[in-house]
Amino acid sequence: MTLQVDENRVAPHPVLSRYYTDEAQRQRYLKSAFQETAEHYDSINNWMSFGSDRWYRRQALVRSGLQAGMRMADVGCGTGLVSGIAREIVGPSGHVFSIDPSLGMISEAVAGGRTIAPVVGKAEALPIADESVDFLCMGFALRHVADLEVTFREYLRLLKPGGKLLLMELTPPRKGFVRFCLKTHMRYVVPVLTRVFTGSKAATLLYEYCWDTFDMCVPPEKVVSTLAAVGFEGPSQHVVIRVFSEYTAHKPA
Repeated sequence: MTLQVDENRVAPHPVLSRYYTDEAQRQRYLKSAFQETAEHYDSINNWMSFGSDRWYRRQALVRSGLQAGMRMADVGCGTGLVSGIAREIVGPSGHVFSIDPSLGMISEAVAGGRTIAPVVGKAEALPIADESVDFLCMGFALRHVADLEVTFREYLRLLKPGGKLLLMELTPPRKGFVRFCLKTHMRYVVPVLTRVFTGSKAATLLYEYCWDTFDMCVPPEKVVSTLAAVGFEGPSQHVVIRVFSEYTAHKPA
């Protein structure tokens, strides 16, 4: 079968033919996978990260400049973990929009009390007004967008002048012992335990897919250069414990 690729897109990773063969099929796969996995998502992520997921996200938000009173967009919010933490930081004088294309994920975020401002929407076409937020965050979901350039232009549109951007991603080392341990844990151990404890074939396959997208994601230099190309100032990558990338930038004032 011939794979259909739009050469004009700045895709976050190449076509992964095990899961889809074109962009339309990729969108259908992700919609179905996240819908079916939503009820298990928090528990899997919690034990997958050895309980550190909430602590790390809070540190990244504070480190990147989220403060009380800010208006923030949490894009690709999933079950709302970042949204809930961000609401604690911005306080009652701030506001957090929680945006995700999956109704299942949004429903979990609302049920868990992590969001009071849910928005169904994709990163490439956000249903929020121009220059409406001080801070925009995407946590471990950049690999799921269709086009980095289109997505980053949307982020630039949403931010107020001087507004800050944070992209959290996992960036596996290309070789060495850390890579071996990380791949063994995420590509093999996590999917097996997911199948054992949830019985969900969709969740099991999704976590195999997640490793493949982490592993095949464009290099950090491409993320940084694309941010600069669309108009962000000061794009940079900060690496934490050798595997977590925090990409930050700001909209020109």
